[in-house]
Parts: sequence; C-alpha cells; structure tokens
Amino acid sequence: MPKPRPPRIAARAVIVHEGRLLLVNAFAGNRSPLMCAPGGGVEAHSSLPANLVREVHEETGLRISVGAPCLINEFHDRNRDFHQVEVFFRCTLQGSADIPDSWKDPEAVVTKRRWVTQTELENVPHKPSSLGAVAFGGDAISYDPLEPLVL
Repeated sequence: MPKPRPPRIAARAVIVHEGRLLLVNAFAGNRSPLMCAPGGGVEAHSSLPANLVREVHEETGLRISVGAPCLINEFHDRNRDFHQVEVFFRCTLQGSADIPDSWKDPEAVVTKRRWVTQTELENVPHKPSSLGAVAFGGDAISYDPLEPLVL
C-alpha cells in the first residue's frame, strides 16, 4: 500500500465587512455548492499571511491586511488521500468591498463569491461548520477537529 501524502497547509481569510462574511465556492466547474472562506494552499518559503494576501487577491481581486489567527481547522477525504490543515486569520479590507462580476480567478478554481450575514450563513452549505461562530463571535482562537470533507 502506498504511503499517504502529507497534509496540505492552507491559509484562509475571515473577512467580515459591514456585518457580512465573504465566502467563495472553491470547486472548479461548480461541482459542489459548498462555500468556504477565501484562501488556499501555501507556497514554500512565504509566510502564511503573505500567502493569504496573494490567494485572496487571486480569488476575489480584493486587497486585505492580515490580523491574528482565529481558527485552526483540518479536514480530510480518505477516498482522495487528501488531508488539509487550515489556519484562518481575521482580516480587514484595504479599499473597496466590491468584487467585479468580471473578476476571474487565474487558476479558475473560485467560481462564486458572496457576502453573507450571520442569518444567511445558516442556509448556505459551508465548511468548516464552526466558521459562523468564529466570524461573528468572540476573538478567542478556536480549533475545529478533523472532519470528513463533504461535497
């Protein structure tokens, strides 16, 4: 049996602006309705915040400043030999919150972007399940233990 791949590390942005949280759909071709915070896999020799600034801009065209970590999440999909550890950071916008409809993710992964209120989030399929509590709750750091990735 082949040795499992090591976990992938990702950085994600918790951006709440005017009472709304930014979510993206990071499944190419809209193959899942699942939404998540913007961000993605980190590149070696670049800090988590620097990776996050790059990822958020690629996915949304927005500029951010990165604050403190607020959530550690990990999920896996045994069927694809995939395990990801995500570090979420509280972020603030630098400039406008408007995302032009014409914005295209250069990697063509993010196909939807949406600002949602806490109430709206309850009806949007999203991961991790603790995202709303972290985004709209207190400032304490949280850990969301290993959960299966559900598409």
